[in-house]
Amino acid sequence: MALKATIFKAHLQIADMDRQHYQDHALTIARHPSENDTRMMVRLLAFAFNAHDDLVFTRGLSTEDEPDLWRKNLSGEIDLWIDIGQPDEKRIRKACGRARKVIIYTYSGNSAEIWWNQIQDKLDRFDNLVVFSLSERTGQELSTLAQRNMQLQCTIQDGQAWLTDGTSTIQVNPAPRTS
Repeated sequence: MALKATIFKAHLQIADMDRQHYQDHALTIARHPSENDTRMMVRLLAFAFNAHDDLVFTRGLSTEDEPDLWRKNLSGEIDLWIDIGQPDEKRIRKACGRARKVIIYTYSGNSAEIWWNQIQDKLDRFDNLVVFSLSERTGQELSTLAQRNMQLQCTIQDGQAWLTDGTSTIQVNPAPRTS
């Protein structure tokens, strides 16, 4: 018998001063059985950084043809493809060919650093690719906010985010990776 996804609900209030996006989002997040709280919360954070009415969580880990989040335009073309973790070069090439913009968020410290050092030279040619790295500590802190029902506020300014559940506040400084 296959394990089913665990459903999480998040009411996320976003005040993004960088993009002038001020909105509440009622989100349903399906956490794949092989996904941990850290990865799920990085997906939620990626949503906050790129929030838009048309940005949605996909089947992610359940399929190879979809990212973790994406935004499509009215004609069905992919405007934004967001992956979490350390996708392989083939997946990144495919994403860059299919989407106007591709963003990858890494979060696992040394292994993310090793991944980036091995792959960065092969990605120089993609002008539509942006890679951000979160520290391992940030990922661990984000996982402490994971609850089946979450009430979260996220303030974004100057590329930094502050995510709070009213009790704990986590500052997030995603570092852009360059080749």
